[in-house]
Amino acid sequence: MSKFTQDSIEELKQAIDMADLVGQRTDLRRSGANQMKGLCPFHDERTPSFSVDTEKKLYFCFGCGEKGDAIGFVEQTEALDFPGAVEFLADRYGVELKREREDPQAEERRRRRERLLALLERATSFYATYLWDSAEADGARAYLAERGLEEKVLCDFRVGYAPRTGDRVSAGARRDGFSEQEIAAAGLAGGGRGDYFRERIMFPLADARGRVLGFGARAVRDGQQPKYINSRENDLYRKRQQLFGIDVARSPAAKAARIVAVEGYTDVLALHQAGIPESVALMGTALADEQQAELARAAPTVFLALDADASGQEAMLKAAHGLEQRGVELRVVAMPKGADPAELVTAEGPESFTKLLGGSLSVVEFEVRRELDGGDLGTPAGRDRVLGRAGELIARIPVAQRATRDDLVRQVADRLDVSPSDVTAQLAANSGRGGPPPTTEAQGPGNGARPQQPGRASAPATEGAFRTERAFLILCAASADEGPGYLERVGDEHLSSEPLRDVRDHLSRHFAEPLAELPDDEQVAGILTEVAMRAEGERSSGPELEMGFLQLDLRRIERALRHATRDGDLERQGVLAVERQRVRREMDEAMGEME
Repeated sequence: MSKFTQDSIEELKQAIDMADLVGQRTDLRRSGANQMKGLCPFHDERTPSFSVDTEKKLYFCFGCGEKGDAIGFVEQTEALDFPGAVEFLADRYGVELKREREDPQAEERRRRRERLLALLERATSFYATYLWDSAEADGARAYLAERGLEEKVLCDFRVGYAPRTGDRVSAGARRDGFSEQEIAAAGLAGGGRGDYFRERIMFPLADARGRVLGFGARAVRDGQQPKYINSRENDLYRKRQQLFGIDVARSPAAKAARIVAVEGYTDVLALHQAGIPESVALMGTALADEQQAELARAAPTVFLALDADASGQEAMLKAAHGLEQRGVELRVVAMPKGADPAELVTAEGPESFTKLLGGSLSVVEFEVRRELDGGDLGTPAGRDRVLGRAGELIARIPVAQRATRDDLVRQVADRLDVSPSDVTAQLAANSGRGGPPPTTEAQGPGNGARPQQPGRASAPATEGAFRTERAFLILCAASADEGPGYLERVGDEHLSSEPLRDVRDHLSRHFAEPLAELPDDEQVAGILTEVAMRAEGERSSGPELEMGFLQLDLRRIERALRHATRDGDLERQGVLAVERQRVRREMDEAMGEME
């Protein structure tokens, strides 16, 4: 995809009303000629510590340290990537974005995509209108009402209805100048048989920015098969990339720092209506890599509330590894057998589901409970197998989480009718065999990994850590005088992902021309381009750089403290605690200089 021109980015920045943009998230009050203050939208607080510079169009929180420009604010609050945030702001403030020269084929593909999106938007409006204005849709409206869904939430999600016969959608598209090939490419018709969707409730499937890419459709009549159909896979729609409701949920999810994933369309609608707007649907139990990546972008914690049957449980366990690899905490919501979220909140009220969220389980807790519920507890051999497997699982819990370990030990002992000491003996046996499988932290240079540094984080960076570290690199790139010196101070242990370390190294070597000799790695090249574009025309002060570095240093110390606590290294914990106090004092001093 071609990049936006720097002139376009600058024009956009000039057009943004920072008070208007941030004011959508928190109430702001003027505290100076160009300064406004309010409660931070990124963490809970009672005393305002969030500051907005309306002239420079920057924000900074003295409480949690979050800072950035308008584009960064939209990235965080709307869970969008850099191009998505730029396009979001351009739409909001009426700025026409220009792109760098692209080859004719790429331009043709982009224009074709834009026409298909416009065609799908047209179809969405038609279906939504037909649901409410047509007598034919009486049965569909009755079904939705029986599910407890009100008109407001149905309109918010633009739910619609496809007519029983004919080619109403495709004929209207032809009248508006769309070709047969475009109508087929959008998945609305094809093969000379009229409209693809007929006599079905229509659920628009949109991307994170709200652009409709396809539809999910539910049968209305008894015996109408299949019960659900989706748009055919095409250039726009890929089921494995889709999360129903992500466009509506991404903003509440960013604010709540969590996202709830369920199975079906009506589950999402019911939860939004019940006051849990950070909810999306997987459209089944499988959770593809692309869906996992979208969830990770939306929030640092994912609650999975899938059916209590075997397929739902297997899906949760498969998802656990992928999400943990992305630095996301996974919580498992234990659904009652035979009930889905929509049925639960309709029958028992919103508090019933809220209570389930409050009682959610970690993956290990869920696995132990699953072993106890599914194991053969009627024979000594069966109980031994469950004890061995439960011991392996509990041994994976860090020693610092003593309460969780002790609670699971008691549960296993009670269910297997053995003493807690028998379970702890099993834990000791598991620890003697080396405990959990090795992670990337144990990899050496021979396995293709960079040698592990003491205290260096080995897990993939979370979205929050990545944003903070990238923001500091932008500050460095924006300061010709002090930036190079601060880049030298940033060690591997300050950065939580390999691409960002590569970006730091490239900036150090090519500080004057950061886009010269870009590396072949597309991810690293993309981050470098974004850093350079954001640094263009920006200025960073010494106190800002010092505060940014201290934030990274505090994160480094806290990571090392977690390792020392896990390893039971009391001496190291003491040294790090003193370091942490020192850095916090220095942060207070830097804050004073910035006010």
